Amino acid sequence: MTTSSELTQLAKLVRYHILTSTTAAGSGHPTSSMSAADVMTTLFFKYLKFDTQNPQNPNNDRVIFSKGHAAPLLYSLYTAAGTISPEENLTLRKMGSPLQGHPMPTFKFSEAATGSLGQGLSIGVGMALNAKYLDKLNSRVFTLLGDGEMAEGSVWEAIEIAAHYKLNNLIGIIDVNRLGQSQQTMFGHDVEAFVWRVSAFGWKTVLIDGHSQEEIEKAFDAILKDDGDTRPRMIVAKTNKGHGISFLSDKEGWHGKALSKSDLEKALAELGPVDVKKTGTIAKPENLSPQKDSVKEISPPAYKLGESVATRKAYGNALARLADKYPDLVAVDGDTKNSTFTEILAQKKPERFFEMFIAEQNMIGVAAGLGLRGKIPFAATFAAFLTRTYDQLRMAAVSQANFKVAGSHVGVSIGEDGASQMGLEDIAMFRALHGSTVFYPSDAMSTEYLVEESIKTKGIVYLRTSRPATPVLYDANEKFPAGGSKVLKSSAQDRVTLVGAGVTLHESLKAYELLQKGGISVRVIDLYSVKPIDEKTLKQAAQEPKALIVVEDHWFEGGLGDAVLNVFASGHSTPIVKMAVTQMPSSASPEELIEWAGISAKAIVAKVKSLLN
Repeated sequence: MTTSSELTQLAKLVRYHILTSTTAAGSGHPTSSMSAADVMTTLFFKYLKFDTQNPQNPNNDRVIFSKGHAAPLLYSLYTAAGTISPEENLTLRKMGSPLQGHPMPTFKFSEAATGSLGQGLSIGVGMALNAKYLDKLNSRVFTLLGDGEMAEGSVWEAIEIAAHYKLNNLIGIIDVNRLGQSQQTMFGHDVEAFVWRVSAFGWKTVLIDGHSQEEIEKAFDAILKDDGDTRPRMIVAKTNKGHGISFLSDKEGWHGKALSKSDLEKALAELGPVDVKKTGTIAKPENLSPQKDSVKEISPPAYKLGESVATRKAYGNALARLADKYPDLVAVDGDTKNSTFTEILAQKKPERFFEMFIAEQNMIGVAAGLGLRGKIPFAATFAAFLTRTYDQLRMAAVSQANFKVAGSHVGVSIGEDGASQMGLEDIAMFRALHGSTVFYPSDAMSTEYLVEESIKTKGIVYLRTSRPATPVLYDANEKFPAGGSKVLKSSAQDRVTLVGAGVTLHESLKAYELLQKGGISVRVIDLYSVKPIDEKTLKQAAQEPKALIVVEDHWFEGGLGDAVLNVFASGHSTPIVKMAVTQMPSSASPEELIEWAGISAKAIVAKVKSLLN
């Protein structure tokens, strides 16, 4: 067991590595790192259970730096542990170094990409849910939070859901160092304000002097005691930014500022001699096996051609059907499970469903945390409500997280609920995420198969589902690979190609019948995979018929039409026309709104005729 005296010396060594690495980089956040050095050094070298030879060991405790700008502290802790060398630590922020300015997956001990503040605790909730209720392991999740980021609403979403699920394996540490980037934080050093707020949400909370070795160890002893208390735990640590160096400690104007070489010399002289070859030991965890359901055989989806089924309901059916085949499949929902039909899985396998209530930012963070621990999470809500989660989605893509998102109630076709409930920007949002995949099924059968394709596809996958019931177009023998499409109508006489997905595919099929009666032959393509997109089929369609029309229940900007136009970015001779929503909708019936938006079968027929004339 590491002694208090040894921990004090290790914290001094950690500060040395923080100062030298940030000065070598010429940038970084040394003072924000130094404030938490005593608490985190004690955690790492006395209480943490982590196999440094196997960072993905499911029994490992997890450590998330929600205050990601304290990355120099994270790297310096592992330098003090001997897992990276002092020389490598000096590559901080250099091209090609895994030690980036904020934690990234390039650093093998980084649990998640952080730095956009307010998100780490939600990821921690996902990991803690996984350990306690899914894998059923004794591992714990520690999350370092800054006092400034406690102003973020997503933090409090995570705090309330952690209490709801009695996550006593989740331990937060608030580093109350008083100073933000540009001024004093909201509460400054009023640490009691944090104590009573967090306690009011149902957490076991301990207040300490974050630079008192005795108080730090007593706090961890109390917080980690197995006393049957089911509350999540929080340490509120009063600290000073830049602690350990007098001209930095609790001084303004040093946020995100590295020391010059002359200031570094002065700081190291004050810090005193350190043994850079000294290393501490991180204890290894016990060796337990995660619990999992057994894999079972499943039947293919059973729908009759022509029957009307909403794709949102087929999504729920698919989760419940596929849960037997994929033991890692889990679902979270934002209190919309009776509309997204996630309730079907919740009824069949309640242990694999977690209600996140109306807190969508936390829902996405939890999904990311579950995915980072090896589960296959599906997060669902109305597509319109996903717009508030975009930063969580962006950071999850940076983390290379693996989870799936189902957005229902898309477009004007939801009808009477009105514009505030209509997801009209969701395709653009998800297309823009790095490494994302976007599926847009048009019937129940393709939905079921695309849910399974989502499971097989790594990364963030978006599945766009519709509210209205639509006819089943495909039988169980069809395949729906990522990057594919379906040509539903074609002939050698086709004069125009119609490209649709979701409700507009069905409008295109209606338009096909109307045009056929008038002697006009058109091709109809179901572009169910928006990203990646079927370039080969689209380019062939642009060469043969005289024009290509993309019809979508989405804003004009960034959706299906723009995805198609990207295929032809180098130039083309065939006219490509976008038909999309261009005006702010209001409450009306789905049929009225589709007609009003100019994306109905009637509007498509008129557009085809105008192009041919």
